[in-house]
Amino acid sequence: MPTAPAAPAAAAPAAAIPPVGGGRTWWGGESGPDTSGAAGGGWGASVPAPGAVPPARKRRAGGIVAGVLAAVLIAGGIGGGIGYWAADNDQGGTGSTTVSAPDSSKSDSRAPGSVSAIAGKALPSVVTIEAQSSSGQGGTGTGFVYDKEGHILTNNHVVASAADNGKLTATFSDGKRYDAEVVGRAEGYDVAVIKLKNPAGVHLNPLPLGDSDHVRVGDATVAIGAPFGLSGTVTTGIVSAKHRPVASSDGGGTSSSYMSALQTDASINPGNSGGPLLNAKGAVIGINSAIQSAGNGGGFGGEAQQSGSIGLGFAIPINQAKNVADQLIKTGSPVYPVIEATVTMKDSGNGATIAGNGTDGSAAITPGGPADKAGLKPGDVITKLDGTIIDSGPTLISEIWTHQPGDTVKLTYQRDGKEHTVQLTLGQREGDS
Repeated sequence: MPTAPAAPAAAAPAAAIPPVGGGRTWWGGESGPDTSGAAGGGWGASVPAPGAVPPARKRRAGGIVAGVLAAVLIAGGIGGGIGYWAADNDQGGTGSTTVSAPDSSKSDSRAPGSVSAIAGKALPSVVTIEAQSSSGQGGTGTGFVYDKEGHILTNNHVVASAADNGKLTATFSDGKRYDAEVVGRAEGYDVAVIKLKNPAGVHLNPLPLGDSDHVRVGDATVAIGAPFGLSGTVTTGIVSAKHRPVASSDGGGTSSSYMSALQTDASINPGNSGGPLLNAKGAVIGINSAIQSAGNGGGFGGEAQQSGSIGLGFAIPINQAKNVADQLIKTGSPVYPVIEATVTMKDSGNGATIAGNGTDGSAAITPGGPADKAGLKPGDVITKLDGTIIDSGPTLISEIWTHQPGDTVKLTYQRDGKEHTVQLTLGQREGDS
């Protein structure tokens, strides 16, 4: 069981976290087999059991090429059939039966705020990231220019395979490719910062950052990424929900991420990971990180049955991602706010229960830590953090991680059937291990 919020390495076994609605949420939309066998839950999404097949971002490029060619052939066949029907029914022989649109060749500009205008400005600042481990395994994701120093913001799971003696490349929309290196990464937040090794000649234009705290449900969204390796893909939608507690995994159950996410119905698929979610002004409001999949999985590496978008995408709010990115640029290591209490990860729907002391003598509440100072005890059930309802351990972690160490929060908890409220000042933990 993890300490809330604990280091990902200290988290409870992935199999203990139940799925929602029978599906799974995977890093950046990568889907895999549902190995939990558990019923749907309520707090977010599950992670695969340890030893599960790696996520679908590790796919063969050949599958993409074959799919594109098949689409071209199908379209061509349909077009030929329609063309024959039109010719056969042109009884008068008077020529074309089509109607031409008014000539608009003199004006190729688009209205400010239109999707095409937003995409036109943002695409040159979005990169496709290819990560390869020293053993040759890897995948494709997305990132975007964060500042004028050349830092690129993306997901940790996009670059994790190349973090130790691997290879990273970033390809811009003009096709120019550059080697890159990891500046810092945070597994728990699923945020990473990389930088080009030799950026000579590249024009770095950082994307403007919005304010994710002021986002409203129904606001328009634009997502940019490289779904299934198709770089520069633009999709649109709306903000479907805010403060959605979501947990995701890298597919092996060894690292978990918790986020109070922005939910969007903009189409997000494997490869969109790390890409920007923009508002109607073209400002970044989130980092696309995960989707909920309705499929049963079974296909990886571009094979059949790989699940795609069903309109349930999740993005890390940019306000949180910016705090993490700035810390990574400054020190190379993440900092997590903590209460220093171990909570159960079972989705009870009633709150986050502080666990009992371990049989090995370990304490569920760290002596002298924030929870201890606030008077919390093993068995207490935390039901609210400030104004947010807490229904599970993962929800508690995702909400705590939206704060900073030193922040004071109000915790509501139940003990022996009675409700209590305390003020708690968050502590901190540095690093992922």
